[in-house]
Amino acid sequence: MSPEPNAVEQNESTPPETESAEAQTTDVEEPAKSDKNSVVNTFKVAVLLSLVCSVAVSVVAVGLRNEQEKNKELFRKQNILQAASTLLGVENVGELSNEEKAELYEDRIEAFFVDLETGETMEKVTDPKSKDEITPDKFDAKTAAKDPAYTKPIEGRDIAGLQGRRETFTVAYRVKTESGDTAGYVLPIRGYGLWSTLWGFLALADDGETIRGITYYEHAETPGLGGEVDNAKWKAQWDGKQALDDDGEVVIQVVKGQANGPTEIDGLAGATITSQGVTNMLEYWLGPRGFGPFLEAVKSAEPAVAARETLQTARRNQTTNDSPREAKDG
Repeated sequence: MSPEPNAVEQNESTPPETESAEAQTTDVEEPAKSDKNSVVNTFKVAVLLSLVCSVAVSVVAVGLRNEQEKNKELFRKQNILQAASTLLGVENVGELSNEEKAELYEDRIEAFFVDLETGETMEKVTDPKSKDEITPDKFDAKTAAKDPAYTKPIEGRDIAGLQGRRETFTVAYRVKTESGDTAGYVLPIRGYGLWSTLWGFLALADDGETIRGITYYEHAETPGLGGEVDNAKWKAQWDGKQALDDDGEVVIQVVKGQANGPTEIDGLAGATITSQGVTNMLEYWLGPRGFGPFLEAVKSAEPAVAARETLQTARRNQTTNDSPREAKDG
């Protein structure tokens, strides 16, 4: 009788074995299906993340671009204010808040275009590329200086190292007193030193010939040598120096060694080439092919007429004597 229960037990145990086999078969099939889904899902997640990141980067880039433009504009205004600080009666522009700088610029600085061919001033000009009228605040002078559409070949020797071209018009700045009268002007200047082009601003009194300040905001000269154009002590000696003589000739120069007289500036120790570069750029930009016609107009009761009358004579004189002056030994 005992075998029968065993048989029953055996029969009863068979279905579980079958179910276990089926479960095992199912278990074997499931991972394969799961692996396929995993690849698809991973791809979907990757695409989704890429889209989200692209949108996020675009949004951030637009926001940063706007912020960068604001900072660029603030930096430009700060350097103009720094060059004109003596005219403005502000000892240290850097100590002002951004809001104070913006307010000071708005109240005391007036930008305008200068035609470098005639010396005439304009509130608006026609953009050579877009053909639209533009105002000074919409004009990027640094970009224009490198664009053939806004420049012309330099006549004669390129003493400032401008790569053979200079803009036909640019933006200058009138510095106003608190009552609105003209205190002076700030002119953009640039020229090659030893390693780089130095970009800066020169402030002149309302007589158009007395220097009231200078600043360089971009260059790659050697720190401690040519880079001393940033030195506050060196820049301070420019105030009150004579840029032009009574005949409109450029007389200011950076000499080798120590300055002696109202038309000389101390040389930069160990930076003879940078020093000469500063002299050359001032000779060019204050001369008849730079702001010379405008400065002659400043000293005249009839600016546009005076500029036209002096333009041809000044350029003829410049053509006959076009070599850069050598720096003097101190």
